[in-house]
Amino acid sequence: MLRYELKKILAGKGNRIALFLLVVFWGVSCYCAVTDIDVNFTDGQGKSGYGYFAAQKLREAQKAWMGPLTEETVAAVIEKNARIIATPEYNADDAARSNIAYGWMQDYRDIRNIINCAFCEFRTYDYYRINSLTPADAADFYPNRLAALKTWLDTEAKDLYSDEEKAFFIDHYENMKTPLYYTWKQGWESLLEHAAMPQMFLVLTLSFVAAGLFAGEFSNRADAVFFTACHGRGKAIKAKIGAGVLFVTGAYWIVWGAYSLFVLGTLGADGASCMIQTGLGGWKSFYNISYGQLYLLASFGGYAGALFFLFLTMLVSAWSRSATVAVTVPFVLIFLPSVLDNLGSDWMSKLTGLLPDQLFQMDLAVRYFNLYCVGGRLMGALPILFTVYTALALLCLPVCYRVFRRAGIGR
Repeated sequence: MLRYELKKILAGKGNRIALFLLVVFWGVSCYCAVTDIDVNFTDGQGKSGYGYFAAQKLREAQKAWMGPLTEETVAAVIEKNARIIATPEYNADDAARSNIAYGWMQDYRDIRNIINCAFCEFRTYDYYRINSLTPADAADFYPNRLAALKTWLDTEAKDLYSDEEKAFFIDHYENMKTPLYYTWKQGWESLLEHAAMPQMFLVLTLSFVAAGLFAGEFSNRADAVFFTACHGRGKAIKAKIGAGVLFVTGAYWIVWGAYSLFVLGTLGADGASCMIQTGLGGWKSFYNISYGQLYLLASFGGYAGALFFLFLTMLVSAWSRSATVAVTVPFVLIFLPSVLDNLGSDWMSKLTGLLPDQLFQMDLAVRYFNLYCVGGRLMGALPILFTVYTALALLCLPVCYRVFRRAGIGR
C-alpha cells in the first residue's frame, strides 16, 4: 500500500508540475546565493566580477587576515584603511578610479563591517565610521560591543525588558570568547542568508502535493470504494500518512543537500567554526554559536517546519475534504508574519518570533532580541520553536488519522 501511494504521488500530473517548479526554484535559490552582492571581486582595473572565479580570488585576498581578531589585527586594518582613503584614487570623482580604491579594501571588507558596528551606537550602522578611527581606538573594539548594549538597554530599550532580561543579554555578551577567530566564511554566510528561499519554496510545493493525499479520494469520488475496502479505514490511511512522510523527508533532504553542496562547492566551506559575531549580521547576536552550528539549526529547523506543514496540510485536507482549502494554510502561515510585522509593536514582534516561518529563517531568528519566560527560565526563541513545532507535528499525526478514519463512517 505504501508503494502504491508513493506511485500515486509521482504519477499525478499536477504533482509533476509542482516538482518541476521546485527544481526551478532550487536553481534560482542557488543562483541568488552564489551571486550575492557580497560575493564579488574587483580587480586592479576596477572591474567587478561574480561567480566561482570571483569568489576564489576574494577568498585568497581575505585569507590574508586569517587568525585571531586581536587588538593588533584591528589596529592594522584601521591603519591600512587610513592609507587607502588618503590616496588620489579613493578621492577621485571618476567612478572607475574610485572603484580601484574599493578593490584595495575588499580583503578586509568583513572586518571593516564589524569595526563599523563596534564603534557605532547599538541600533545604527555607518559604513564610513572606520575612516574617522585611529589604530589607538582598536583597544575599544570588544569593550564597545558590551558598552553599546548596556547603553541601549538603559535608554531606548529601558521599558522593553525587565531587569532579569537585561541581565540575560549582558551575561550572554560577556560570555562570548574573545578574541574571535576570523577566516573566509562567505560560503556559509550566503548559504544561510538565502536558505529561506529554497526551504519555503520546498514547503509550499510539497504542501500542494500533501493537500491531495486525502482530499483526492473525495474529489475523484473514490471515497465510497476507499472506505468500504477491507483495510480502507486502517492500513490504507496509515499508508497515505507514511507516503507523505517519506516523500517530504526524501524531497527535503535531497533539495537542501543539493543546495548546500552547490553553494559551498562554489564559494567554499571554510569558516564553519567561525562565530557568527564575525559577520555583519551576527555581530550583535546574543547567541554564541558558530556558522556550522547555525547551519545545523537551519537544516533541522527547516525539516521540522516541513514536517509540521505537511501534517497540518494533511489534517486540514482530511477535515475539509478540499485540497484547495488545505493548500492555502501554508501560504497564510508563511506570509502572515510579513503583514503583522508592519504593525511595528513590541508584543507583535515577540509573537511573530514564534510563528513557524521562523524555522526557515534561522539567519534572522538569531538576530532578534526576543526573550520568553518558560517555567521561570528565560530563553530565546530557538529552543521554543524546535520544541513547539516538533510536538505539534507529532500531535497532528494521530489527529489526522482519526479525522480521516471517521470521515468514512456513515457515508
